[in-house]
Amino acid sequence: MQILENHSLVIEDGLISAVAPAEEISTEKFDLVYDALKRGGVIITPGLINTHSHPPMYLMRSIMSLEEGEGLDDTIAAMPRWERAMTDADYTIAAVGDLTEQQKHGITTTLSHYGVFWPIERAAKLTGQNVINALSAVSNTHPENSPAHISELLAVKKNFFSQPAIALHYLHKASGSVLAEIKKLVDKYQLLFTCHMAESKAVAEKCLSVHGLREVGVLEKYGLLNDRTIVSHAIHVTDQEIAALARAGVGIAHLPTSNAIHKSGVFQYWKFDEAGGFPYLSLGTDGVVSKSRLDILSEAYQTRLTHLYGHTVRFSSLFKIMTINGARVLHEPRGQILPGYKADLAFWKLKDRGTIPYDEANPITLLANLITHGGRFVRDLMINGKFIIKDRRHVLVNESRLLAEIQKAHMDMRARIRD
Repeated sequence: MQILENHSLVIEDGLISAVAPAEEISTEKFDLVYDALKRGGVIITPGLINTHSHPPMYLMRSIMSLEEGEGLDDTIAAMPRWERAMTDADYTIAAVGDLTEQQKHGITTTLSHYGVFWPIERAAKLTGQNVINALSAVSNTHPENSPAHISELLAVKKNFFSQPAIALHYLHKASGSVLAEIKKLVDKYQLLFTCHMAESKAVAEKCLSVHGLREVGVLEKYGLLNDRTIVSHAIHVTDQEIAALARAGVGIAHLPTSNAIHKSGVFQYWKFDEAGGFPYLSLGTDGVVSKSRLDILSEAYQTRLTHLYGHTVRFSSLFKIMTINGARVLHEPRGQILPGYKADLAFWKLKDRGTIPYDEANPITLLANLITHGGRFVRDLMINGKFIIKDRRHVLVNESRLLAEIQKAHMDMRARIRD
């Protein structure tokens, strides 16, 4: 990781084409010049990467109150009742709300894990977000979902705005034949596959009772233990399973806030690190029923707090987890400010609360300030070389109208539940 001062970026056709000292680049030939000095100075980072989220749950903020005493199993049992009350329009407006909130927190790439595809596709296009759109192959709330359904979807249209992928809520939800079909689709279309793994002891035991194997064993049996698989949580795993996941390059979406709120347990960060799994560790926001603030910076700080004992996760490591590592597990040319990479950039105000003061002789203190003062909004945001947020205002979405529509949809859904 490098911190460069007084440098300029050149962006052409959505890609970074040059990074050089400011005095080496003339501003005369460009269509648009972003002058950081006129804005009082900015910190530019790669866009942050969210490898696990459930955007349509945005409409359920305040429904799942996460009262004291509630655990993961209680939340999972209650959630489908609300999801079944949502319409296609609800899923879309909720996803727009979720993605735009992520963008305000500097997130430019999102892996969506849900039982619907088209509402996420529409929301990605409306917001300009880079979305990996993982559709559940088995769903309680959408019984029509299946590998065959996903195959038909992929055959109908090739030019999606979002990037199709396959999801399973849990491996024990799928039969062996379904898992074999998922493997065929992953290979045929070079898709990513994602699932929750060992989120609770009950989940781990359920997989063993259904398949006769623990979850890592199931992935291996069906050819899914590889670098095109991303698993979230991965809490209740053995040392041998950690080693197997690391060797295979399986992506891990770490969710420390969700794990703490749902009393699921503590992710074994240092065992993954010692097994060589650090390059595949990334962060996710989960849904608003698990972490109301859709912010990766605060999730990075929660990671630091969660794993303080024995070692401390360095700020430079946290930065990699939010950017380079997330891009790696999603197979995306993003997460770095280098020539040839997608121009996904977050612009943070320099002269701001939580940023100043910092040590000018050691600019990494700026990074530490950004993470420990997590929850801030970007000043500007660029995805694929286009500004999505300028001067803290969304370019594509009228946020005042959006919030009013979300509130109405939320109350309408509450009324349907009561009826």
